[in-house]
Amino acid sequence: MTPRSALGALHIGALMFGLTGVFGKLAAASPAIIVFGRAAFAVLALAVFARFASNAPWKPLRRDWRRLVVSGVLLAAHWVTFFIAVKVAGVAVATLGFTAFPAFTVILEGLIFRERIRANEVLLVALVTVGLVLVTPDFNLASEATGGLLWGIASGLLFSLLSLNNRAGSGRVPAVQAALCQNVVVAVCLLPVAAPGLADVRAIDWLWIGLLGVFCTGLAHSLFVASLAVIKARTASVVFAMEPVYGITVAWLLFAETPTLRMLLGGALIIVAIVLSGLMGSAAQAKQPAGAS
Repeated sequence: MTPRSALGALHIGALMFGLTGVFGKLAAASPAIIVFGRAAFAVLALAVFARFASNAPWKPLRRDWRRLVVSGVLLAAHWVTFFIAVKVAGVAVATLGFTAFPAFTVILEGLIFRERIRANEVLLVALVTVGLVLVTPDFNLASEATGGLLWGIASGLLFSLLSLNNRAGSGRVPAVQAALCQNVVVAVCLLPVAAPGLADVRAIDWLWIGLLGVFCTGLAHSLFVASLAVIKARTASVVFAMEPVYGITVAWLLFAETPTLRMLLGGALIIVAIVLSGLMGSAAQAKQPAGAS
């Protein structure tokens, strides 16, 4: 893969991740069924990628199976809360609520790993906070928009916990193998809840769920992993800041979810925070001594 094709793959992956909320809204099924189907289709897609496109040898999971189970449970909860937000308040509000995760990551890293929170990270948290205040149309907890935003923020918090749990064991298990294992856990967790309603899911909804699992999960993750072999992490972080832009734009076109000027300003602040978070993370990684994980 050349740098140009890797950059193109990153943008396609960001677009696929950005369409997650769109396919979730198109599927007229419960969040539990959507998440179960997404995980099941993602397992198939990741298995095909691992078989034919990934050169990384798989590792035994004796040391990491507990961490992967915890990650799978967190991933399941993250997806369920996100799709609840989509159903309650729409794609734009859910996506912007979720993108608060860099602020949670900064705070939780300081608490869990006892790392000093730097001034630029305080700025990041402030940007996200102001952005969320602008995105919220009002602070009435009874309103759908506010309730959906809170579900989206909860999804971001769970994603942050998932990222930190994955960080604790990073480097020991190949990314595709870890993603496949986590999706298996998600499917197992959601099967008891989703099973009673599976027979009632329409064919068109299985199509949306299948696209969600194959393209927005399996393909997007595979493209991301493959491109990181060529593209620097800081470049990837900037490209993936486009994820909410893609999702909100498509929702605007398909569902007439027209964002207000206030929402656009809040979203812009949050996206700036995502870019800064990625740049700070990759810069800190570059400063580590050789061999550090």
